[in-house]
Amino acid sequence: MIVRPQHHWFRLLFVWRGSVLRDIAGRLALVLVVSVVSVLSRDWWMNLHAESALSIPPFTLMGVALAIFLGFRNSVSYDRYWEARKQWGGLLVAARSLVRQVAGSLPGDEAVDLRQSVARQVAAFAFALKHQLRQTDAAADLALRLSPAVLAEVGTASFQPQIVLLALARQLAQAQRDGRLSEVQWLAIDKSLNGLAETSGACERIASTPIPYTYRVLMNRTVVCYCLLLPVGLATSIGWLTPLIATFVAYTFLALEMIGEQIEEPFGTEANDLALDALCHTIEVSVGEMVGLAPLGAAPQVHDYVLT
Repeated sequence: MIVRPQHHWFRLLFVWRGSVLRDIAGRLALVLVVSVVSVLSRDWWMNLHAESALSIPPFTLMGVALAIFLGFRNSVSYDRYWEARKQWGGLLVAARSLVRQVAGSLPGDEAVDLRQSVARQVAAFAFALKHQLRQTDAAADLALRLSPAVLAEVGTASFQPQIVLLALARQLAQAQRDGRLSEVQWLAIDKSLNGLAETSGACERIASTPIPYTYRVLMNRTVVCYCLLLPVGLATSIGWLTPLIATFVAYTFLALEMIGEQIEEPFGTEANDLALDALCHTIEVSVGEMVGLAPLGAAPQVHDYVLT
């Protein structure tokens, strides 16, 4: 996630880090070259094939249609991004509720180990979910927060967050069987556990159901072809202004396409993806404070204006 101070509008014109310019610079350079070639060959083409010269009106119609299609694509991508952010917000709420219920239901020094174990396992669940969504190794984070017995069980699982949640549910269910939790208290705790499971499932649904690949192919072909043909149509009308205008229009369309690609997978590590490292640390700090535990890792820092 990009974290930058609010700049004056003039400074925003020259921002490099945080824009997608570096990702589309090669394609913009290609459009610029085609624009220059189109202007240089304009007179030759008009003398030999004047009847087939392109003009601005067809590109105006195509540009409107392309802008609508790009707007639809970006709306779908942002819906995925925003839903993912809401799910992680719900995960924070459910984690706090669960630890609060356990801490309130099991007061006293005799239950301090259980309270702290629950908080650690809730934090471990968040870290395990982050690594599952990013398809990275969770071993180091889980080893810090889980007991050896639970860690051994989790280590061989394909869906590690669910095994962490299962171990947590077993521990609390045992406390209920031992008479330390009433039936009403256990039902409230189980509801919070279900909230964590539902959030995990929703995030897995987002991660495992990308936007259909044909949309990306169609958008890429359409945008690239439009941007490369545009200088040919502009050259007969505006001459040496073609490189400037065509490159600027190409920047707009190519940037919109690139933004849509980046935010359609919100759990990754690109600059515009969700800051899952920071969210996991926030969950750990929040639940740890309720039971007197310090976080086991340092807070993620903003590096080159990006918070992971």
